Amino acid sequence: MSKRKSVALLPQGTVSDEAVRYLFRDEDVEFVYCKMIADVFQSTANGNTDWSVIPIENTIDGSVNLHTDWLVHEVDLPIRAEWVYPSIQNLIGSASELAGENGQWDPSKIVKVMSHPVAMAQCLQFIRAKLPHAELETLSSTSEAVRTVKANPAKGWVALGTRLAAADMKLDVLESGVTDHDNNYTRFLLVGNTPYENQKATSTKTSVLITLPEDYPGLLHQVLSAFAWRRINLSKIESRPTKKKLGTYYFYIDIAYTLDSVLLPGALAEIEALGCQVRLLGSYPSLPYEGEKN
Repeated sequence: MSKRKSVALLPQGTVSDEAVRYLFRDEDVEFVYCKMIADVFQSTANGNTDWSVIPIENTIDGSVNLHTDWLVHEVDLPIRAEWVYPSIQNLIGSASELAGENGQWDPSKIVKVMSHPVAMAQCLQFIRAKLPHAELETLSSTSEAVRTVKANPAKGWVALGTRLAAADMKLDVLESGVTDHDNNYTRFLLVGNTPYENQKATSTKTSVLITLPEDYPGLLHQVLSAFAWRRINLSKIESRPTKKKLGTYYFYIDIAYTLDSVLLPGALAEIEALGCQVRLLGSYPSLPYEGEKN
C-alpha cells in the first residue's frame, strides 16, 4: 500500500485551506496546518510533508514578495503545479448578538473588525461605507480572527474571513462577498520534491530565475530577444534583489511553454551563453479555476 501523501499549508479556515481542498477534492491527502509561511516551507524542505502550498500572487495586491524570496533564497523545492482560486472575504460574527430591530445585523452594534492585514486592505471600501466607527485589528490569519471572535462573545466583535472558517467556528456570515473587487483571485503554487500529476491541466508553465552579470549594457534586451524571436510567450517577468549587493537583481520569469518543447531549451541555452545564470524553478501544469465563487 502506498503511503498517503501530505501537504503543508497555512491555518485551517483560510483561503489557502479552501484552495487546497479545491485542488485535492478528488484525492485522499493529509493536510498539515502551519501558523507561519516559514513553517509551511520548512515542513516540506525537512521531509515532513510531500508538498507545500504557497500563495504567490493576487489580483489586487500583486506578487507576494516574502513568499517569492523564500522560494528563491531559503529552500530548493521545485514547483509542481499552479492554480487560481477566488479570494472571497465575508463579514462573520454572531447574528443573534448583532441583530437590530429589523432582524438584520446592526452596524452600530459592531465595535471591532478583525482580520489578516491583506484581507483587511482588500475590504476597506466596505469598512469605510458600513463600519467607519469600528476599531480595526489585524491578526496573523483570517481564521485566527474568526476564532478570536468566537472566543469573545457579546463584545461586538466581527471578523473578515472565509465561509469555511465561519462554519468551523459555528458563526454566521453576516454579509457575503465584502471584498472591494469581484475579480479577486489568488494564484497558488504546489512545491516539493514529490512529483505531482493532474489530468485536468490544460496548459503548462515553466518558471526560471535569470541573473545577469554586472556592467553589461543591453543584456536584458538580448535575454528577452532569445524568447521573442522564437515566439515564446512570457506570462510574467519580475525583478527582485539578489540580497548580495545593492543594485543587483535577478529576474523571475514565468514562461507559457513546457520545458519538453523544442524551442525553450534552446532559448535558455542561448541566455546562458550570454553569461547569465539560469536556475530552473519548475515546469508544471497550470490549472484554471472552474468552480463557483463562494
